[in-house]
Amino acid sequence: MAVTNSSDDYRAVRYEGAGLIDLSSRRGQILVSGRDAAMFLNGLVTNDVKNLARGSWIPAAFANVQGRLIASVRIIHRNDGFLIDTETVTRDKVVDLLSRFTLAGDFRVADLTEEMGTLSLQGKKSAEFLGSVLGEEAASLERGCVIQSTFNEKEVTIIRATHTAEEGFDLFIDSGAFKELDEALWNAGAEIVEDETFEVLRIEAGIPRFGIDMDENTVVSETCLDDAISDTKGCYVGQEIIIRIKHRGHVAKKQTGIILKEAIHLQPGTAVLSEDGNEIGRVTSSTISPNLNQTIAMAYLKFDYLKMRTPIKVEIDGTTHEGLVDEIPLLRASWYGVIEDQVPA
Repeated sequence: MAVTNSSDDYRAVRYEGAGLIDLSSRRGQILVSGRDAAMFLNGLVTNDVKNLARGSWIPAAFANVQGRLIASVRIIHRNDGFLIDTETVTRDKVVDLLSRFTLAGDFRVADLTEEMGTLSLQGKKSAEFLGSVLGEEAASLERGCVIQSTFNEKEVTIIRATHTAEEGFDLFIDSGAFKELDEALWNAGAEIVEDETFEVLRIEAGIPRFGIDMDENTVVSETCLDDAISDTKGCYVGQEIIIRIKHRGHVAKKQTGIILKEAIHLQPGTAVLSEDGNEIGRVTSSTISPNLNQTIAMAYLKFDYLKMRTPIKVEIDGTTHEGLVDEIPLLRASWYGVIEDQVPA
């Protein structure tokens, strides 16, 4: 479908090049180090830290004993320990949780958020632009791997990651060199991505935000964070509930996507209805996709309605609008190797 009402920064990410996103105010970083760091972390998060090789990273989640979400994180195994990257809104919770264990062994926690800036390059030319600034080794970084490079004599931690369903890289650097790196990537051709555009791209990619699409009342198994959960690792906080749900077969509701057949504004909290008018879930985030020229949304739906292309509808000011259930991501772009048309036939 033709793109309508798209901005220059949206086009740069989706079609023409790459966008540059300042994540510094959105993310927090905590460094965990010490001989016992892997052991303690492995007992606290949903993914397998014990077998995480240096120079690689994984998504993970912190849960409480009821299996409810405390924070969604990325754990980056660097030379100096494990760098935990999380949303700003959950940073203090993670620091407080980890700090409880500093007297239990060789386990040290340092909040580096104020000392570090975070940039993300997103788009089909992100590797090209990154390579022109930081070299071919950084540009050829494989998924799941970490490179520690240098820029202006400051260390840069680089991972390959997406926030938009496009190819991308995240860069963590000392805040004193952040501005220079930002300018260098901009001079290489990357377009600055505005906050409003980033939110559209995020929802198209189906990436949830804590406090909007999930919170401390959300069971981890209800989210779309499936790649953050290991089925084979040993015990961790919340595992009993998470594994019990898996063995039972499914959760009562789960995060998924919906696409309406038209472009309308849809408020968070809007009820999602079945064909016969019963409430089956609620919208958490929504936007009008410039790529599809349709309204797309993330929502929690009852299990029986999760099948792709299940008809749904919403009511706004007494008017009914029809749509379909769709899987997350709502737009499968270059990160997935192919751009697929998500528009119902």
